[in-house]
Amino acid sequence: MSTRKKTRWILYIVVILLAAGGFYIYREFFGPSVKLNKNYTFVYIETGDNLDDVAEQVNSEKIIEDVKAFRWLAGKMELEKNIHPGKYRIINGMSVRQIINLIKYSKEEKVKLTYNSQIHNLDEFVTYTADKLEMNEGEIEDYLSDDKKLNDKFGLDPDNAFALITPGVYEVSWALNTDDLFELLSKKYREVWNDKRLAKAKKSGFSVPEIITLASIVQNESSIESEQQKIAGVYINRLNKGMLLQADPTLKFANKNYDAQRVWDTDKESNSPYNTYRFKGLPPGPISLVGTQAIDATLNYSKHNYIFFCAKCELNGYSDYSNTYEQHRKFADKYQKAMDKRGIK
Repeated sequence: MSTRKKTRWILYIVVILLAAGGFYIYREFFGPSVKLNKNYTFVYIETGDNLDDVAEQVNSEKIIEDVKAFRWLAGKMELEKNIHPGKYRIINGMSVRQIINLIKYSKEEKVKLTYNSQIHNLDEFVTYTADKLEMNEGEIEDYLSDDKKLNDKFGLDPDNAFALITPGVYEVSWALNTDDLFELLSKKYREVWNDKRLAKAKKSGFSVPEIITLASIVQNESSIESEQQKIAGVYINRLNKGMLLQADPTLKFANKNYDAQRVWDTDKESNSPYNTYRFKGLPPGPISLVGTQAIDATLNYSKHNYIFFCAKCELNGYSDYSNTYEQHRKFADKYQKAMDKRGIK
């Protein structure tokens, strides 16, 4: 074979090898590497994870078949220097390079924290939040039990720290730390408690935690703003007269019967400080998360002389108001009969 033919064959072989190598590189690094039996899955990169931890996470989820290829390209792309903790959505058909870029450039899936009426107390808040994020319950509990920090930052204490949480949906990083979580909550808290509301609270003679606590009771009595204002007026009249609040929602809270439609005399036997049939004044803290409508209704409460109210027998969200116990009993009897007729226990 002539030298020219040998050279030509060598070139052919080199081209074939290069093409095969190029195809391998494309397939392994740029082509579809994720082969799931569903549309997507998630990986969770923890704070402090190194490249080995990331590779192990990817491998444990069986997201890609060739972990060595992942490690090699991750090294070339300097992922080790740019590992961002968080929750990442891995879509079926992704390439190794795309997975690395997700983590390298922090293209994480945000977690939605939905704080609403389904969260009744701090324990439920702690459990729910820790279940959704990287942080654990102990970290959140430590923050909420820090008297000095709560008082210095918010004028709150561990008993009424629930007042700090404003209902809503918060989109956050799965790897959010505790300080940043409470900074986010405090930002929303300060948006609600702007100068205008703070001035109204001061004028009312009640502290912000007291207004929030009262508003939580009012909110649980009715969802109608005009009614909330009148109900707040009743409770403030009772407080000013040194009377027991005798608020049914506080009994539900004290007995953890959150969804109860009626309260009974046996419910009033609770020794909880939230039992306003037994203990004078406001309970130690709010009995639910409180929306701005109830806060504003409480700050702008109706000024009247009523000291009793009872839900109307039509059960339409409105109440009958009275100045005397005798009149109140008449309204209450009608209400009880209406509840009995509907079989509401």
